Amino acid sequence: MNHKKINKKDLGNLLHQWSKDYTVSVPSSEGDTAQMGLWDGRDIGFLDWYRNTAKPPKANFLPPVEEMFRFQKDKGGYHLDLPPEEGQQLIFGIRPCDARSLAILDDIFTDAYQDPYYLPKRNSAVLVGLGCLKPYDSCFCTSLGISPGESDDVDLLLTDIGDQFLIEEISDKGKQLMELTAELEDATEDDTARAREAKGKAHDKVTRKIDTQHLRHKLLSSFEDETYWEKVAAKCIACGICTFLCPTCHCFDISDEMVKKEGARFRCWDSCAFPLYTKMPMENPREEKWQRVRQKVCHKFEFYPMAFDVIACTGCGRCIRLCPVNWDICQTLAQLPG
Repeated sequence: MNHKKINKKDLGNLLHQWSKDYTVSVPSSEGDTAQMGLWDGRDIGFLDWYRNTAKPPKANFLPPVEEMFRFQKDKGGYHLDLPPEEGQQLIFGIRPCDARSLAILDDIFTDAYQDPYYLPKRNSAVLVGLGCLKPYDSCFCTSLGISPGESDDVDLLLTDIGDQFLIEEISDKGKQLMELTAELEDATEDDTARAREAKGKAHDKVTRKIDTQHLRHKLLSSFEDETYWEKVAAKCIACGICTFLCPTCHCFDISDEMVKKEGARFRCWDSCAFPLYTKMPMENPREEKWQRVRQKVCHKFEFYPMAFDVIACTGCGRCIRLCPVNWDICQTLAQLPG
């Protein structure tokens, strides 16, 4: 494969080229939470601070609040107006763990029902990955079969090799993007060797581990162990941060807002950590906090694998490093009875 390279100082020119055909999002620290935000056409300062965003890139495809349609009521009944179609997105700098999370989410949004809001955005998007060479000590992606410097879930993959990025074509979308991109140099064997070395070092930096062998069996056998789950849930404050900032959590609520005879229907993120979860259509079947914590863990590592044969966790570590009470999923899994 013919790899390319680009000087870091020229990255802005590359993004500018791509912005002619795509809505380009890059890591942004503007506002209260670091997230993938619209590129301003100039700044590439995120290269100085970016390790990963707090809000995952799922927000670009499943927004925290999303208008589904607007409606008006008259004597003839209700009339609906769908939101305008969005342009093609290009997400620059997505980490391998977050790219994998989108592949996991694809299962849920294409399974029994083809989601008309998520899928058009997802199918038209281009993912330009940036290898993670400085993983957090809360990361455990390698236990889930993910290497921080590698990804088959992106279209292009960039690897930091000093003053330059090595660029690899991963998918047909990536190849097409490269064909439309000018002023890139051919990478040398030395460049690819440096990238390979950087990826290996990044992999070795992930020292936090979980043992996934027999995990589903352990969760099943401990499902009724109320003593264990109460102990696990003791310091949880049910704030929902771990689910809102999880790249694979996908629960949402739907509500209507109406003034006189006009209104809109929205969907917004919801969390199984909340006592009010599912109480609009029915009662929450998990009245106790320990039951809701159990649900969160079992969904990731037992229920989702049963349905789709993949663990719904990428080891990004957000739920560990951003939890206000230092609740640790790795400790929970390591201490499972049986």
